[in-house]
Amino acid sequence: MDQRIILFRGMNTGGVRAPVAEQRAMALEMGLGNPRTLLASGNLVVDSDRDPTRLEGEVEAAMEARFGLKVAVMVRTPEDWRRLIAANPLAGEAAGDPSKVLAMVMKAGLKAGALEACRALAEGGERVEAVGDVLYFWFPEGQGRSKMAEKATPRLLGRGTGRNWNTVLKLGEMVGVSPD
Repeated sequence: MDQRIILFRGMNTGGVRAPVAEQRAMALEMGLGNPRTLLASGNLVVDSDRDPTRLEGEVEAAMEARFGLKVAVMVRTPEDWRRLIAANPLAGEAAGDPSKVLAMVMKAGLKAGALEACRALAEGGERVEAVGDVLYFWFPEGQGRSKMAEKATPRLLGRGTGRNWNTVLKLGEMVGVSPD
């Protein structure tokens, strides 16, 4: 049996709430094995061989039915996660201060011109790089003070969800992926 990393966009922000115990119960009801959560910010790992795209739709429908929430869901395999970690173009920054590196997993790719528009907003050494369906951000002064982070919305980029590098690595550990 393989595993799936399920990422919820915007969980526990702006009134979007679904208790982690209830998320795990929902996963069991969906026939997903061994559901476990990381933090209370929309990270669920399950045992499943289901196609990630199909599972995204199933989880989105279950979230709406169970919690009344319309949330975007991104599902990745352990191999996808291994590639995400290995491809990090900000590995040096992540090694020095992982809380200031963010990996944003995109649901359906990046909008045309979005990377250039986002880079134009960067200040004070901030960076953003795209590798496949992931944007990697460096916020040397922290994300909370960044105009680039403030403007990096679905309207500009497309739908995605970000995790700081500490969380990326913890999710990797949960599915047996470690940085090399």
